[in-house]
Amino acid sequence: MLLSRLALALLFFGLVGLLAACGSRQTSHSGDVSPSAQTIENRGSDTLVNLALAWAEAYMEWHPEVRISVTGGGSGTGIAAMINGTVDLANASRAMKSEEIAAAEANGITPVEFTVARDAIAVVVHPSNPVDGLTLQQISDIYTGKITNWSQVAGADRPIVLLSRESNSGTYVYFLENVIRLGEQESDLEQESDLLFSPDTLLMPSSEGISAEVRQNPNAIGYDGLGYVTSDQKMLAVARDADKPYVLPAVETVNDGSYPISRPLYVYTAGEPAGAVKAYLDWILSEGQSLVSKLGFVPLR
Repeated sequence: MLLSRLALALLFFGLVGLLAACGSRQTSHSGDVSPSAQTIENRGSDTLVNLALAWAEAYMEWHPEVRISVTGGGSGTGIAAMINGTVDLANASRAMKSEEIAAAEANGITPVEFTVARDAIAVVVHPSNPVDGLTLQQISDIYTGKITNWSQVAGADRPIVLLSRESNSGTYVYFLENVIRLGEQESDLEQESDLLFSPDTLLMPSSEGISAEVRQNPNAIGYDGLGYVTSDQKMLAVARDADKPYVLPAVETVNDGSYPISRPLYVYTAGEPAGAVKAYLDWILSEGQSLVSKLGFVPLR
């Protein structure tokens, strides 16, 4: 009996020792990750997300000590996260609003703006649509519901189906202020209820949603960043006025100023960036510009 108990005790302590050894090996393995590795959180504009992913992948290839996490969600989402201190970089396809700046300052944050690229917003329709171009005023009238049939702009006798991004998108905000409102200040137009998107507008959660609907609906009209336009959509030429030239969106027409719906793209930081974040932004504004045109955007130089 005594020998049996002794054998059981030896077996028990042997198992404890084995488990302890396994545990120590697991701890040692998890410690292989360098404690000096830095993570940069980057969130915001869906327009910028593919370019931001390309930047992150290229930068991490040369700087394995840095980890860059990129997510979309819209410009408003990224800016809110920057104000709340949960991201290092907020991507935005529009400038921060005055109330957003006030909210940041109330939180002890001074936002710093960086222009990282330029973009054209393309107005797109189904390839079968006979309309080739519109003026800014016609686009405004279409999206406010003044023009409801393609025959009113030299097209077929078909109802116009309006597509837009959702309101948290910077592209939505830019299109509202600079196309629907023709670049006028919102404060001057508070009583002009017709200078809003028509209530019949279908709000799409992503660029891909607009593309998919335009591809399958010959009556649809949508808008999106140039880098998201696919070959199975038809881009419309846009004129500032009826007596001005109709211009298609392209890198060249954004650079020479002839395409009327173009904009800067931004990254915001909570205060002046430092350390790994500053090094990454410096790279984006220099070597990283070589990726911009490959993604369908316009580089700064």
